Amino acid sequence: MDKKLVITGMGVISPIGNTVDEYWDNLIAGKTGVGPIESIDTTDLPVTFAGEVRDFNAKDYMPRKLSTEMDRFMQMGFAAAKQAIEQAGGVQDAYRTGIIMGTALNGITTITDTETKYQTSKTKRVGPRFLAKCIGNIGASQIAIENGIKGPSMTLNTACASGGDAISLCVMHLQAGLADTMIAVGAEAPVTAILIQSLASAQALSTKNDDPQGACRPFDADRDGFVIGEGAGALIIETEEHAKARGAKIYGVLAGCGNNTDAYHTVTPKPDGEGEILCMRQALEMAGIDPSQIGYVNAHGTATPKGDVTEDLSVRTVFGEDANVKIGSTKAATGHMMGAGGITEVITCLKAIETGILPPTLNLEHQDPECIMQYVSKVCEAPGLEYAMSNAFGFGGQNSSVIVGKY
Repeated sequence: MDKKLVITGMGVISPIGNTVDEYWDNLIAGKTGVGPIESIDTTDLPVTFAGEVRDFNAKDYMPRKLSTEMDRFMQMGFAAAKQAIEQAGGVQDAYRTGIIMGTALNGITTITDTETKYQTSKTKRVGPRFLAKCIGNIGASQIAIENGIKGPSMTLNTACASGGDAISLCVMHLQAGLADTMIAVGAEAPVTAILIQSLASAQALSTKNDDPQGACRPFDADRDGFVIGEGAGALIIETEEHAKARGAKIYGVLAGCGNNTDAYHTVTPKPDGEGEILCMRQALEMAGIDPSQIGYVNAHGTATPKGDVTEDLSVRTVFGEDANVKIGSTKAATGHMMGAGGITEVITCLKAIETGILPPTLNLEHQDPECIMQYVSKVCEAPGLEYAMSNAFGFGGQNSSVIVGKY
């Protein structure tokens, strides 16, 4: 990279904690936020559990009136961004600060709720704020309005890679000199009946209704699909020059990122892992480091039968079968947070570097023989960890890899 980029703020809203510290403490303690769904009626659903954010009150982060004008994904994204901005010391220059929001499903909660009420009501009325609550870019707009941010603002939708790609787009803006500070936000509120029905029909979801906490089993021989999760994450990314000039505390280096597409299938990864391999190599090339310098990979690791095997093959190809790199997935703890996961899992990498601790891959009891890399099944120490990689691979063949390092 021409300019060294650093991270000066972080924020998390998740099924296992609504601050970075709470999220991290519960992650390394082996706790899971997956459980029976409480937000909707599951009577007629084939899957009745998810990773829900259970202790989130939007009014703790914004005025009540403002909270009523936002979809749930916007509320959580707003809250995560608020944490990150406060940790970074506030917005410094409105015109030189930008924001990129990543979300896979936009306001699907508002859309489904509104349609249900419309079909069952006699008046057939729809409130005037429906559109503003469901289109994706309003999430970033609300953050910008609240904080007076007047620089670049974009919202992207690249499925489960949305959060990682939001980071990549922030990097592009900073390297191009279009901003000094960028805020990357990923947010998702996907717990809806129609999405669960659809994903269950596609046989993508785990159906272990009798054991929700043990349902998501990344890289385990007994895995049977992923678990839906919700939440949000945010990062403040600055040029090192800008951060040092204002005396900001620096939490890590944004070393490199990659993005590409498989051009293969809408929902299935290319079996030979070509796109994932090239994406990881892109990130390594941008970072200017050798694969041997990566000590930890936070895998996409959703626990789908095909996805996990393909990712193991891809990581094996990039790092080597005998590499000393440790691989882990945190989705058994949070569920698959889709657009939000690409940010929260980068935060996981930053905390792993800071603490020298790698979080466990929950429910990894019988490693799939086709997944042969070194997986972190229990919390372990990683002293001297310098660089970590976070992968996010989404429907449509969307691939994202982000590398962070010690400052």
